[in-house]
Amino acid sequence: MKVAIITMRPKIADKIANLEKMANYMKKTKADMYVFGELTICGYHVKDELRNIAELVNGPSVKYVKELAKKNKCYIVFGMPLKNSQVKGLINNSAILIHPDGKVDTYNKWFLPTVGPFEEKIFFDEGESLKLCDTKFGKIGLIVCYDIFFPELCRAYTLLGADIIICISATPSVTRKYFETLIPARAVENTVYFIYVNLVGTQENLVFWGGSQIYDPLANLLFKAPYFKESVKVCEIDLKQLEFARANRPVLRDIKPEIYQDLYNLSRFHKLDTKK
Repeated sequence: MKVAIITMRPKIADKIANLEKMANYMKKTKADMYVFGELTICGYHVKDELRNIAELVNGPSVKYVKELAKKNKCYIVFGMPLKNSQVKGLINNSAILIHPDGKVDTYNKWFLPTVGPFEEKIFFDEGESLKLCDTKFGKIGLIVCYDIFFPELCRAYTLLGADIIICISATPSVTRKYFETLIPARAVENTVYFIYVNLVGTQENLVFWGGSQIYDPLANLLFKAPYFKESVKVCEIDLKQLEFARANRPVLRDIKPEIYQDLYNLSRFHKLDTKK
């Protein structure tokens, strides 16, 4: 499976320019899947303009990318603000996976950072469900940026059968060391391929560091994009390595299901249920 990792600098609040830029990057190389960063079609620091930029899942931006997927016979993963189709006024920070046949899978970011320069809970609604995407190459779980700090999401995807977890991101340079610690950890603790794609460039007071990267199921670095520079790179993923990795690092075999109930009690009540 050939995966194109696109580390892109989107223009703030300019959907047309960003969609055209995505298409131009795809012309530069041939791949089975193209992966872009978080909020690719509008940029990260959009704030109140999100209300005008956000679209329904059947809106013009997704339709445009569906045509790209059909034309190139490929999968495309990217980020955008999605309007809630049931409740007017709610917007999600979403990851979209579009299939070559036009099928659209969506995942809404669960964990919204609201501290320091981050204000996501002011503008976005929290996601509440997982989306395991079934492709001809394997099963893919989607997460967005800060979700990586919560290992339960990746573990849940793995228990559902994920072969690959893709994290699209818009993280600035001040948090680079945290992400570069967590990316290989999420790969090896779940024995999955982990694909991380970040934005790059400056948006107001944030400097996104790029550095998109792929780790294999045993935490071997397969590829890392340059820091602070736009780039596109194709990386080959061999999903046959999953069985080998899981035989050599059998964390999925050794999971103890009872710990998850204990974690619920610890999280909810800050004590263990001793009446078992």
